[in-house]
Amino acid sequence: QVQLVESGGGLVQPGGSLRLSCAASGSIVAINTMAWYRQAPGKQRQRVAVIDHAGSTNYLDSVKGRFTVSRDNAANTMYLQMNSLAPDDTAVYFCNANIRVSSLWENVWGQGTQVTVSS
Repeated sequence: QVQLVESGGGLVQPGGSLRLSCAASGSIVAINTMAWYRQAPGKQRQRVAVIDHAGSTNYLDSVKGRFTVSRDNAANTMYLQMNSLAPDDTAVYFCNANIRVSSLWENVWGQGTQVTVSS
């Protein structure tokens, strides 16, 4: 069994920064694409950033230039550096990854971490 655990969320003032972490653990053979999603109250979940094993990235238009996704393949960990945060960034942030367990690939979600941007 594998799991993803997010950390680093919290309350921050507008214009501030936070760094989220997502650590994968368990019987991991390999991890392919990893991504950050977010879901605000009453809204659909949206993909914020994605990174493949080679480090290629893609971002939601509204976070380009403010958020940076990265990963440490040796540590099975992904990060999201969030700068210039705005109230519209308030949401629960989820980690998602395609993980190979034995001979099968599984799509795994973390439990989420709350990010609140407010003065």
